[in-house]
Amino acid sequence: MTGRRTAATWWCVYDDPVRWAAEHPRTAPLIDWFADTLMRPDPAQGRPGPVCPFMKPAVAQHSLWIADLADAGSVVDAIDDAFDLYRTLDHIPAVLTVFPDLDDTARVDAAHALRKSDIVRVGAMLGQFYPGCPVPGLWNRDYRPLRAPLPMLVIRPMMNTDFPFLVGEPEWLSAYFARHAPGLPRKLRATIADRMHVPEVTPGSITALRAHFPDEHAQ
Repeated sequence: MTGRRTAATWWCVYDDPVRWAAEHPRTAPLIDWFADTLMRPDPAQGRPGPVCPFMKPAVAQHSLWIADLADAGSVVDAIDDAFDLYRTLDHIPAVLTVFPDLDDTARVDAAHALRKSDIVRVGAMLGQFYPGCPVPGLWNRDYRPLRAPLPMLVIRPMMNTDFPFLVGEPEWLSAYFARHAPGLPRKLRATIADRMHVPEVTPGSITALRAHFPDEHAQ
């Protein structure tokens, strides 16, 4: 799929990962990072299981799509193109937009803040990854799961364990309840969201806001 705003092309990486890595040498290191870091357990994260429970299903189902942008241009336009693709895909897609030449990671954070509400509204998540990303882990406030070898923004389905990332706005909580508590009346979902909203949430609050037990896995 080629984006209409940026002309960037997203590829289904695991249809042929060897060819993809050969044709995209700047982002090829991500393949090793997926296998050696995200799909493996890390005792430092504070829970059992792989660092990213979403990665193995995405790889197995060939639903991991990646574009790399030689010219970061408008990061927001790139995310809008990625979101267009995400909404056309089946299975459980993950759409990664990588900016290998982007040194100013504040632009990643800015695009994340600008487009998060639009993406959460449809039951998806937008995650920011880059070297030195300060967002802590759910189980260990000193662990940094969003530190990646390259700057990127990732769109994936919302999981039931994403609650701590959604308490900052009632609208985000309403979308969370709509996806994970669909049987509740809409008015009740809105009331719960208003009462559970944390107006001054910071990245450092993520670990303390965790709302699931170690034996409850992301769904």
